[in-house]
Amino acid sequence: MQATNSAAAASTDDSAGLVNAAALGDRAAFETLVRTHGPAMYRFARNMVRDDGLAEEIVQDAFVAAWKSLEHYRSESALRTWLFGIVNHKAIDATRRRVPRPAEDWLFEDAVGDAVAADDPASVATGSDFLVALRRALSDLPEVQRSCWLLREVEGMTHVEIGETLSMSPSAVRGQVTRARRTLSERMAPWR
Repeated sequence: MQATNSAAAASTDDSAGLVNAAALGDRAAFETLVRTHGPAMYRFARNMVRDDGLAEEIVQDAFVAAWKSLEHYRSESALRTWLFGIVNHKAIDATRRRVPRPAEDWLFEDAVGDAVAADDPASVATGSDFLVALRRALSDLPEVQRSCWLLREVEGMTHVEIGETLSMSPSAVRGQVTRARRTLSERMAPWR
């Protein structure tokens, strides 16, 4: 247990050092932050907007915003939660501005693709139908519930981290996740 805590402390120290260096204009330090946090930020943005190109733009805009405001970053919250908060705001703004488009394949295709035998047509069809139903159910959730659910269930953040990311109390996050789970459970009942 202590080794885990030491690793987490070292990671936090490394992140703080990179943030400080990047705030002073060290591009290599900032590139390390992008490589470290970019993939998860993209996954979150993609799941929020269901559009690869728009998700890339959101993450790029988030990193530009982060670069410009690194000197104002307060290490009271984890860098990850601060970055995800920026992505969340950019995703919500982008969603409000854009015209709805049909959903594209996203997050769950790889996870289900591994679980479904490609040589079993019934499994492939069932998996595809399940993904369509899940995508639809997620897209019908209010934005806050969808954000909370994705950050909890996909990104594995704690209620406290999600609260810091979305500027909510942990109990409010817990309520949003509970409501999202209940709604998804009801909508996905035929798949049980």
